[in-house]
Amino acid sequence: MSGPMALEPGGTEQETLALRLARPADHTLSLRLPGHGHDDEEVSRLAADLADRIGPAVHPYEVAALLEAEGLTAELIKERYGHPNLFSLATALYEQVPRTFPEPAPAADPWRPDHVRCLLRGVLFALPGLAYLLTAPLWHPGRHAAALVVAGLVSWSWGQGLGHRAHLRRATGPREAGRTLLAGAPLGAVLATAAASPLAGGGPVLLATAAQSLYLAAAGVLLVLARERLLLAALAPLVAGAAALPWWHPGPLPRAGLALLALLATLAVTAYALRGTLAAPAVPEGARPALLWSLPYGLFGLAAGLLVLLEGRREPYAVIVLTVSMGPAEWLLYRYRGLSVAALRASATPGGFLLRSAAVLALCLSVYLLPLWPAAYLTGAAPAPLLLLAATLWTALLLQAFGAAWPPAAICLAAAGTAAAGTLLRPPAGPALLPLGCAAALCCLVACALRLLGRPARHA
Repeated sequence: MSGPMALEPGGTEQETLALRLARPADHTLSLRLPGHGHDDEEVSRLAADLADRIGPAVHPYEVAALLEAEGLTAELIKERYGHPNLFSLATALYEQVPRTFPEPAPAADPWRPDHVRCLLRGVLFALPGLAYLLTAPLWHPGRHAAALVVAGLVSWSWGQGLGHRAHLRRATGPREAGRTLLAGAPLGAVLATAAASPLAGGGPVLLATAAQSLYLAAAGVLLVLARERLLLAALAPLVAGAAALPWWHPGPLPRAGLALLALLATLAVTAYALRGTLAAPAVPEGARPALLWSLPYGLFGLAAGLLVLLEGRREPYAVIVLTVSMGPAEWLLYRYRGLSVAALRASATPGGFLLRSAAVLALCLSVYLLPLWPAAYLTGAAPAPLLLLAATLWTALLLQAFGAAWPPAAICLAAAGTAAAGTLLRPPAGPALLPLGCAAALCCLVACALRLLGRPARHA
């Protein structure tokens, strides 16, 4: 009992310390039993199989949840991997697999524009001008242009405010938006005609003013409802008649008839579009949006109309270019939002996002203005006033698209008022007041855009 214990292999202690296994020579089985260590080979094989899902884990508990989802039971963990429990195996896997944080798959652009629709809207903004070309000999626009101008300004201003209110009501339901348009569009046509009637000076001009007001009201409804193709189809008689003028000299009846046919077709498709909207089920209404919310949009419409009118007095063909460019301008508004979302995902700090946001704004403005430069030369217009006006209108529309309505309305009204006063009073720097006013307005609008849209919260 007191003698030394033999510790050499194969000694008598083997009978005391040896496990009574059915197969003592099976070392693999002995490693998988509890208390006999971990099976590193099996653990490594499991780590290799699950490496792509273990790598992004930030805590072993995430690996444990993954193992549970894979169906590993407590018995299997003990017998195959030699770990006492799930969390022990999860910790071993977490330590063995290096941390990897792959970039998420690129998400779809939520602001992807409809290319055809944006191009079509630009064309539709300019096509009504063919009516003046076709019907001009009937009412001598040179002597009574003031009536059409006043009616156009009222219609444009009213249409901007009505369109905004219809979009607000669409949040309640399509039926409510349709009812807003049904009540507001005829009222806008009546107000525009009444405002221009003192300047009409006769029946034909008053009829032309009323027709213009009715068309602008109906076309505004179709554009709000995104029914551009219906409007294009309604204008087909007008387009056909104007396209035939170089080879055909129609009399008064065909000229008036084609314009009237296009107007009646526009009114008919507008009624059809509204009927479909009003057929939608009614939605229980909450509090209606205040009328004041749409006021800045109407004021901006008035200011934009005045600025375009002042430019058109000097360069009428440049205004046609500007009108057609409104389609690409709308496309770029969508692209700005999509690029801003991408910039937000790529930015790590607010300062970094501000720099990227400024770059996106500069890119969109450059893409918009670059084609207008040669277009101004083709029309014989000075490029600087046209580019400054176009940049001012696009930046103002950008702010409006993000719900900032009062700053662009106030800034554009100030620019339009200054340029209009210069035109009426004819000071020495009268012709230069419009580009100077647009340049000042553009600087203010860009500063507002960087301040408001350079914040990540605006794009989240």
